[in-house]
Amino acid sequence: MRIGELSARTGTSRRLLRYYEEQGLIVSQRCANGYRSYDERLADRVLQIRGLLDAGLPTRVIKQILPCLDKPRVIVFSDATPEIIDTLGQELDRMNRRIDALVRNRDAVAEYLAEVRSQVRPTSAELAEPVVPAAVHETVTAR
Repeated sequence: MRIGELSARTGTSRRLLRYYEEQGLIVSQRCANGYRSYDERLADRVLQIRGLLDAGLPTRVIKQILPCLDKPRVIVFSDATPEIIDTLGQELDRMNRRIDALVRNRDAVAEYLAEVRSQVRPTSAELAEPVVPAAVHETVTAR
């Protein structure tokens, strides 16, 4: 598939896909006309990369762990150095701190929103609507 299709499938800009390629995160083949051609499986890979970037992992770490992510739940990392293990541990700790902060912020916003909603007064348009008792409304609409 060409870069435009990969972009559309993944919601990733062409510019960003080129950056991923420059960083060695994805690989394309070049057609005779110079266009990039991507394997169909790269759509999932791009989504993995985006998820890892969203989680805060730097591209240098992502490049090292991508080979381990080809098969879900099966991680083979035969050349794991103490440095990469330490880096991944630090990244995991950082993600957990970020998750904790996000949960605290989400809960605070939800609490604030609930309080604001409980204190919202009806708008002038809502006040202008006549309130018809249910019995009268049923009588009027039944005729």
